[in-house]
Amino acid sequence: MPIVPAAVLFDLWLQTEAKIRPDADAGYAACVAASTEAPAQGCVGAGAGATLGKLFGIERAMKGGIGTASIRVGAITVGALVAVNAIGDVIDPATGRAIAGARTPDGHGLVNSTEAFIRGELPERLQIGMATTIGIVATDAQLTKTQANKLATMAHDGLARTINPVHTLHDGDTMFALATCAASRPGQMAVLGALAAEVTARAVLNAVRSATGLPGLPALRDL
Repeated sequence: MPIVPAAVLFDLWLQTEAKIRPDADAGYAACVAASTEAPAQGCVGAGAGATLGKLFGIERAMKGGIGTASIRVGAITVGALVAVNAIGDVIDPATGRAIAGARTPDGHGLVNSTEAFIRGELPERLQIGMATTIGIVATDAQLTKTQANKLATMAHDGLARTINPVHTLHDGDTMFALATCAASRPGQMAVLGALAAEVTARAVLNAVRSATGLPGLPALRDL
């Protein structure tokens, strides 16, 4: 049954006019503007209104964004584009430390939400439906529909490496997958899945590293 998959993220924290929403014309314009140039990252497109680290309230959150990454192995490329609008914190897998997320009450440091929970510091309120990390992972390898679904599933491992907590009841975290088949070879799913998780993780980190802050809503580069 043919369908058109779609997803949105909640960015009305920063939206002055709630009636301004993407429509079919915006989608068409995006396709017309597509190019082989490196995509912009940070607070552009879906990342313009993205925020993260909202477990202790938007007043202690930070600016999210959109990021991309790709890896080429032999004749096959795997890439990801991720809009980071998480309720949780962003973690650098290389160090295991939070690099962006819920801030301390004075706004100058990070609390590390999961560690705060362990210490007994719990959120006073949580608002459902106001956090979503959405992204797409793509490859030029040949994939069946079943394999594409598996690629999307394994890409979520990249979210789990870099966002904590992730996949909560307050998130709508979604990863899509597609294959252009331009490489004219199938590739190995174990390898493609591992690469999908890796580029997804890198894209998340690039999103927050490229983001720019706003008054009262700093980005990683501001701390």
